[in-house]
Amino acid sequence: MNRKRPGAGPLTVTVFVFPGVRLLDVTGPIEVFATANEFGGRYRVRIVSEDGAEVVTSAGTRLSADLSVEDVREPSDVLVIPGGPEWETLIKNDGFLDSIRRLNENSRCTASVCTGAFLLAAAGLLDGRRAATHWRYSRQLALRFPSVRVEPDAIFVRDGQMMTSAGVTAGIDLALAVVEDHYGADVAREAAKDMVVFMQRPGGQSQFSARCQAPHTQQDMLRRVLDAVAQDPGGNHTLSAMAQRAGVSVRHVTRLFYEEVGTTPARYVEQIRLEAAQGLLERSDDSMAVVARRTGFGSPESLRRAFARHVGVTPGAYRARFRTTGQGTQD
Repeated sequence: MNRKRPGAGPLTVTVFVFPGVRLLDVTGPIEVFATANEFGGRYRVRIVSEDGAEVVTSAGTRLSADLSVEDVREPSDVLVIPGGPEWETLIKNDGFLDSIRRLNENSRCTASVCTGAFLLAAAGLLDGRRAATHWRYSRQLALRFPSVRVEPDAIFVRDGQMMTSAGVTAGIDLALAVVEDHYGADVAREAAKDMVVFMQRPGGQSQFSARCQAPHTQQDMLRRVLDAVAQDPGGNHTLSAMAQRAGVSVRHVTRLFYEEVGTTPARYVEQIRLEAAQGLLERSDDSMAVVARRTGFGSPESLRRAFARHVGVTPGAYRARFRTTGQGTQD
């Protein structure tokens, strides 16, 4: 999409819901648009179901609809097609797919969340286009719809007026990209900060937080060490310091890391420090020297080497890319 400079009127977001829709696929994007309104955005969200009746989500929560598909007259600036666990049944429902086609015809931008990509593909709207979906289903999307060029690691993909995103929370990333396109990076950034989410999360679906990957441990002594590293990445986390903190020998703390975390203490500390550096590069204007010092790398050169090993780009290139949602690079 090209940058739009909205006039006086609000932009209309239409969210299509159906029985069994995944709740967060619906509420995640809606929350982004509502939060953006607090920082200069002007969005009006309407929920549409096939017949205008309320629907029960996969979580058992009831959602009321504002309109039926037939009653939609005003064009949509953004159409959101969420997913749900019953997508295999829905892609065989011709009437349901016709509703999606009808809504798409009257929309300037159509975006899917998670398995919503299957619904767009079944409606023929992704033919010849690049697309993303949840990593668990990317192979199925490619096999069922060979005319769709699936990008399995992408958080979201934009191809023309069509946008598709990965699993559940990736709908938030996608919605932030839409906000940036409409109202600029500042509005999108404020919305992201208010929601305590990344403006653009680092990497693709295959990358997860080192802290989240660390298994829950029943060893209180190891938990104290892990928490100390996470809370103060720039602190003293030499092997001897960690052993002293745990109250065990260096050999014992090394064995605990292997058994409970699956890596060495040094590698774990570097992973946590790298994440902290990524966060500072995304959110601050601190110099590389300050970022390196605050995150325990010591020098810009050590920081650069860590990024080269694990991220594949320099810290400066990382900052340049991840200070926005990256929506301008997804064409």
